[in-house]
Amino acid sequence: MTKIALLDYGMGNLHSVAKALEYVGADVVVTNQPQQIESADKLLFPGVGAMHDCMLGMHEAGIDDVVRNAIFNKPVMAICVGMQALFEYSEENSQNADGTPCLGLLKGQVKKFDPNWIDEQGNRIKVPHMGWNTISGMDTAHPLWQGVDEHTHFYFVHSYYCQPEDNRIVSARCDYGVEFCASVIKDNLFATQFHPEKSHKAGLQLLKNFVEWDI
Repeated sequence: MTKIALLDYGMGNLHSVAKALEYVGADVVVTNQPQQIESADKLLFPGVGAMHDCMLGMHEAGIDDVVRNAIFNKPVMAICVGMQALFEYSEENSQNADGTPCLGLLKGQVKKFDPNWIDEQGNRIKVPHMGWNTISGMDTAHPLWQGVDEHTHFYFVHSYYCQPEDNRIVSARCDYGVEFCASVIKDNLFATQFHPEKSHKAGLQLLKNFVEWDI
């Protein structure tokens, strides 16, 4: 059975992610202990809340470097704020003009939705982006997207979106006043802006694909 370290750094939402992973066949350990993270087969990096608190929680737990190292030696999945934390910096909770520094594992930045943008129905968008939306552009032949149809609905809750420098890592897109990056895949790293654990059958399929991902 695949052992997954579910990263606990004080950002919540761990129970629903853990139950979803167990449902699709994973052995889950919720932890912030470097030894347990290093010994696990895979790492899942969830996130609910503010970027400043996310980075502070990892730093105080002493696991920011552990996460950086894990990226290079095992499959890693990141969700929502976890995905945003992979980039260089975020406009959220900025203490200075440069924003909140993040892990810097992916080139790019995290930008805020503009409430003046217009959605596909001609209305101003609501911020945060909350609820169900379709994604598109994924490579359904990739093992991580197996069994997930084009234009499947997933559940989003976020006010900020990722803007990678390299569009080649974007594995799915979503439209909410602007077309934004909904998922990235780079080598052994997989990240989603939406919440698979809240996305019913399609989300469980995606988590199952990650549990079974052999790279």
